Amino acid sequence: MCRNIKTLFNFIPPATGAEIRAASLQFVRKVSGAAKPSKVNAAAFELAVDNITASLAELLKALSTSALPKDREREIEKARARSARRFGTQKATP
Repeated sequence: MCRNIKTLFNFIPPATGAEIRAASLQFVRKVSGAAKPSKVNAAAFELAVDNITASLAELLKALSTSALPKDREREIEKARARSARRFGTQKATP
């Protein structure tokens, strides 16, 4: 139904509004059990996504850490390598 929600905090470059909204959408889909809401529930679904997006944006702004920021491209490469080891596939291309 939905992909895993990815970590958005402490990356260079920082998470974009689109990434935050995508994570919110994934969360609402998971919690509601619906990949796409019915017409009757569409307004409530979108309101929940909007509210969670706003909350996540505030959370990411408020968090702090002494750890160095992670490089987004390096983390993507590490994830691809883990996937290749796990599933025995060649390195995937974007």
